[in-house]
Order: sequence, then structure tokens, then C-alpha cells
Amino acid sequence: PVGRPVNRPSKVTADGMYDTAKIRKYNRRRGIKSNIPVNKRNRKKKKIGRPIKVDQEEYKKQSIVERFFSWIESCKKVFPRHEIKEKSYLGVVMVAAIIRLNEVLG
Repeated sequence: PVGRPVNRPSKVTADGMYDTAKIRKYNRRRGIKSNIPVNKRNRKKKKIGRPIKVDQEEYKKQSIVERFFSWIESCKKVFPRHEIKEKSYLGVVMVAAIIRLNEVLG
């Protein structure tokens, strides 16, 4: 084998807005399982065939991660453009996460 190794996820979890035939086909060709709920607004015709299965437990985990990043982005200091080095950015993110946990846990 020549070149860099192929590094692909085994499963992709995304919001319903990413429910397109193009994305599902791309993932299927590469052997990646799509955990994307059906968005009825993206469909012009009713889908014929088996219904798409969504792992609800995995989808709930994804929404927890999205809420965390949404909160992190709302902090004024936590913007990548302010920090030059990756380590200092990760440090600021960790401090913000600790502050958030302290607020939540009391």
C-alpha cells in the first residue's frame, strides 16, 4: 500500500437537514452507515421501499454534543481566531467547560 491510510468513520449521525439522496449514496458507497432521520420536506415524492431506520440512542448523543458546542460558541472568549496555538485554544475550551459544569452542578 502506497500513500496515506484510509481513515473513515463507521457511522455518521446528522440532523434531518442532511437527509438527501446524494449524502446517503456517498456514505453507502464508502461503507459508512448513515444515522440521519427522514426530513419529509426534502422529499418530493413518497419514498418507496423499506423505511429508513434511525438509532435514537445515537441521535440523542449527537444532540448533547451539539448543545455543548452551541454553548461553547456563545462564550465570547472561545473563538479560534483569538488563539494562535491549538493548545491555548483547547485550554480556553476546557476552562469554559469547567465553568459551565460548575454552573450546572451548582
